[in-house]
Amino acid sequence: MSAASDTGAGHHTASPARTPRSLQTRLLVTVLALVLLAWCAAAALAWYETEHEVSELLDAHLAQTAALLRLQPLDELDEDKLNEAPELYKYQPKVVFQLWHDGQLLARSANAPLQPLTDRRKRGFTNSEVEDQEWRVFVTPGRKGDVRILVGERQSMRDEIVMASVSSMWEPMAWALPLLALGIWWAVRGSVRPLRQLGQAVATRQPQSLAPLDTAGVPPEVLPLVTALNGLFERMAQLLASEQQFTADAAHELRTPIAGIRMQAQVAQGASEAAERSDALAATVRGCDRATRLVEQLLQLARLDAEAAQPSAPPTDLTDVARTVVADLASTAQARGQQVALQCTGPAPVPLAEPLAQVLLRNLLDNALRYSPEGAQVQVQISPAAPGKGAQLCVQDSGPGLAEADMARLGERFFRVLGTGQSGSGLGWSIVQRIARLHGLRVAHDRSPTLGGLRVTITWP
Repeated sequence: MSAASDTGAGHHTASPARTPRSLQTRLLVTVLALVLLAWCAAAALAWYETEHEVSELLDAHLAQTAALLRLQPLDELDEDKLNEAPELYKYQPKVVFQLWHDGQLLARSANAPLQPLTDRRKRGFTNSEVEDQEWRVFVTPGRKGDVRILVGERQSMRDEIVMASVSSMWEPMAWALPLLALGIWWAVRGSVRPLRQLGQAVATRQPQSLAPLDTAGVPPEVLPLVTALNGLFERMAQLLASEQQFTADAAHELRTPIAGIRMQAQVAQGASEAAERSDALAATVRGCDRATRLVEQLLQLARLDAEAAQPSAPPTDLTDVARTVVADLASTAQARGQQVALQCTGPAPVPLAEPLAQVLLRNLLDNALRYSPEGAQVQVQISPAAPGKGAQLCVQDSGPGLAEADMARLGERFFRVLGTGQSGSGLGWSIVQRIARLHGLRVAHDRSPTLGGLRVTITWP
């Protein structure tokens, strides 16, 4: 049973992806198909117009011959003289005629059949079949009412004249078609040459080269592509420089807690008293906690950079997020005798994914608690969106605040205010501002007019 299933599954192998045709091939096929279609339409129209005009001309010749015969008296008609007309041109019309009177054939040309070319009672032009041949016949009464004049011409001769006329026009058109196709191929190949040159220029570039492509001599149609590539190279260069700086700073920051952990571990190894060993181990744990928080913040920044191009998430109630974050940090605040107050008037939906909203508020509230003294007050205020005004989040504390110089540097990665006595990596503000840039939020910070410490206000558009 299993073998049968495996055999059946083998028949459903995925077919290889179809390689798309090149732009030059598609353009050539499309243009040549349109040219061929136009050529066929022109040839058909030429055939129709030529056949119509030649038929009109030959019909006029039949009518003219009938008019000449009508002017001749019947007693003066001589069949031998009528048949002595010389053939001066190979396409000279082969006209035959018959003269009928009371159902009797009075006269006819030598190449005319004995039976009537068509019904003698008709008048004007008719098509008929006599002796297995198709004829074009013009019927008109003679000078006497009982005389009928029939002038005809074999349809095969008329078709031959039409074909000769059309062929004289089709031959140059047939020669022009391959020449036109060759010209189109040359023009299309020359038109896509800048794209091939651009592809070669990109293919031969070194991986580490992010210099812009030369735009001199680039056609206007290709210039947007070259400009977009140059913009991409510039953004990649900026991102690479930022990542290199970030890696260097991260390595530097990680070196400090690791060195502290190593030092405290060595102290614990060499301690002779239990109290000294206990203090060293406690300091080692704190160093591990600091390194863990630093790594978590680095991972948060990396995830934020990766989510820069992600589609927008469904709205998140900022009030529910604030309640969750305040509850999570309540034990930290109580351990230092700090008070956290949450002020909100109702739901405040914002266009921000819930995990990002938690990261945003957690970093703001953690900084406020961390850098405020024991017994400080921290307020979290949420204002729902109103007509013409977006939702607003405000976090303020009763700490010492920041100097103007330090406030201007907020958001720089690994920047910390010295003299606070608190451990940290300086990445909290970087995370907050990164989220704000990704989602178009406005971040403002100043001194709180009510609590006296730092106030941070984030407004949604």
